[in-house]
Amino acid sequence: MRIGVVGAGTAGCASCLFLERAGHDVTLFERVDEPAPVGAGLLLQPTGMSVLAELGLLESILARGARVDALIGDTARGRAIMDLRYGEIRPGLFALGVHRGLLFRTLFDALPCAVRCGVDITRVDDDHLVDSTGARHGPFDRIVVADGARSQLRAASSLVTRARPYEWAALWFIGPDTAGHFTGALSQVYRGTRELIGFLPTGGIDGPPLVSMFWSIRADRVQAWRDAGIDAWKCDVRALTDRAEPILEQIQDHDQLIYAAYQDVVLRTPYEGRVVYVGDAAHATSPQLGQGANLALLDARALAQHANDFAAYAAERRAHTSFYQVASRWLTPFFQSSVFGLGTLRNVAVPIGLWIPWFRRQAVAAMAGTKNGWLRSMPIADVTGYLDE
Repeated sequence: MRIGVVGAGTAGCASCLFLERAGHDVTLFERVDEPAPVGAGLLLQPTGMSVLAELGLLESILARGARVDALIGDTARGRAIMDLRYGEIRPGLFALGVHRGLLFRTLFDALPCAVRCGVDITRVDDDHLVDSTGARHGPFDRIVVADGARSQLRAASSLVTRARPYEWAALWFIGPDTAGHFTGALSQVYRGTRELIGFLPTGGIDGPPLVSMFWSIRADRVQAWRDAGIDAWKCDVRALTDRAEPILEQIQDHDQLIYAAYQDVVLRTPYEGRVVYVGDAAHATSPQLGQGANLALLDARALAQHANDFAAYAAERRAHTSFYQVASRWLTPFFQSSVFGLGTLRNVAVPIGLWIPWFRRQAVAAMAGTKNGWLRSMPIADVTGYLDE
């Protein structure tokens, strides 16, 4: 089949790779002239790593990423809220902290299909794609929309049941961890639900390891943050934790931080006619469970298996994506919100819940990306192939 793919992000590039391997004639359209990643660090979960292993692309990423064995969360007063270890559901299991640029470049450079950069696709007209100049591209037997959380093609469809921006966003900074303070874990520090800082080891090559620091901020407070000056923000960070000091020394200006906002997107169904939506275009979530890129990679693999039957594709992905959409939506206010008392409830309930073996195992499975519903998980053997890399 002739297939047109819109968007050169994780979902779009991975879809092209799988669809080409399945024997289809694929053309990728990207609106910018020189595609590049946006953002700082991300966490490749065991699920996403298994997909990259299947594509034969994991080895180089493993060499440059940073192994993450745990998620650790503490209050500003040093009280432990969570310490979840991947190895609790399979010895040796781990995730990988990587820079978005590494994942993007690895996928994009491997593309075997035709790539049309600088083509801004604005609408679908039956079996053609139409760009901002009015030019038509096609015809295509199938069209894959992978143009991200703010997809303009999705907005023009009749499939959207929810597309809302989250009230809270994040500021990201990536820099060298010359002293090796941030290794082995994604660590977070909280004060209530209004203050959160996190540190994700992000690997590196030909230089010191990198760390991505992220700071929670309400979306409508970004200008006030700028107006207050960088030193005022540094004082806020230091009041929350002293772990950030080696990173704060590297920051002299607001423009060194990357602002990232998030969407909550739900579609009635991820396809309509010959058009299918994948990745954030289909199911954008908050970053609380660290699943965005991993969901996109799993979408791409399933799509290639069901390119002739979008209903079968939707059925295969429904339980998994639905769980992470709902879980992220309900979890987010306990870590990023203005709701009084939720931080206290979190600090009491989470340690008690994690003391229960069954609940703890479910929490680790959710973190690893293997949940296929509230009471079901993927067979662990299906997501551990990268352990042999």
